[in-house]
Amino acid sequence: MRPALLACFLLFTAPAWSWNDAATTDRDRPLIEAMYTLGVNYVLGGRSPEIGFDCSGLVMHVFERAWGLLLPAGTQALSKVGRPVARVKELAPGDLVFYNTRNRPNSHVGIYLGDGRFVHAPSSGKHVRTDKLDATFWKKHFSEARRPAA
Repeated sequence: MRPALLACFLLFTAPAWSWNDAATTDRDRPLIEAMYTLGVNYVLGGRSPEIGFDCSGLVMHVFERAWGLLLPAGTQALSKVGRPVARVKELAPGDLVFYNTRNRPNSHVGIYLGDGRFVHAPSSGKHVRTDKLDATFWKKHFSEARRPAA
């Protein structure tokens, strides 16, 4: 089952499922945590589902819940985490994808889900959602990608 589909399935079967399930791997955990955040409101500086998320707060929350990994705040600090991914075609689920949305590289971040999609907290008045990497806006504004260590 594809990771994004697995995460959707788990959203509806969560009470019967645990991290010890043999069908999931450590690399799946951020994807599953990210799917739990879909629909949460965007809030500047937000770092929790109860309050809301901004883009870096979403990433921090997901990786802390999934791996216990305490990531730095802000997109610029996050852009130094892990190792670079050289090409978009080499992206793996759980990689961080960065965009130039404010006339500076790495001003926005999301989490790659696989199948050409990523999850992110887009901007004020919106909510956590998935988008396609190859959508015109995102393709035009792509900065780089990084692979955090599990």
